[in-house]
Amino acid sequence: MHARTAAVLLAVLAWAALLLQLFLSLGSDRGMLRGLSMFLAYFTVLTNLLVATVATFAAMRADGGIELRWRGCAVTAIALVGLGYHLLLRGEDIPPGPHSLANILLHYAVPTAALLWWIAFPPRNRIAASAPWSWLAWPAIYAAYALARGAASGFYPYPFIDVPALGLPRVLLNVAGLGVAFLLAGHALRAFANRRTKAVAQAS
Repeated sequence: MHARTAAVLLAVLAWAALLLQLFLSLGSDRGMLRGLSMFLAYFTVLTNLLVATVATFAAMRADGGIELRWRGCAVTAIALVGLGYHLLLRGEDIPPGPHSLANILLHYAVPTAALLWWIAFPPRNRIAASAPWSWLAWPAIYAAYALARGAASGFYPYPFIDVPALGLPRVLLNVAGLGVAFLLAGHALRAFANRRTKAVAQAS
């Protein structure tokens, strides 16, 4: 499989997952505007949107977009979406049917496909050690957004950032811990890609 084909498949999968979840959110008894607001509240949805966008741009490039600047950030973030859901949130009660399918697509299928995309087609150019720090901007911006939104509306999309329940110091500690996990994951993906780049260079 070519990198461009993999990018097309990932883009289709991510957009399909997002459209299904959007359909379910807009069709809820909360109303369309409230449903759209809730849809855009979650790191899972926004990160799937990032993956879908990056994969779409990658699919339009002859090389499959393997050197796209935001690719490492997107793959790191979506990998942690899958891992974080599996470890912290999978006990949630999800209705069977379309809701369960959307949950599987967003939390398992897209993260797995994105990670395989990175493993099978890593960047050819060496990734700088500073890159995972720049990728950290994505979860940092989301944390600020979620906390500001929660302070204004009273709704916090995840229990580990629920300020009224946990208190702001505990929430900030949780956010810092997740930031460390993001950095570790980013450095792991960087190290893998750089090892592949070195191995290919030595073999040629």
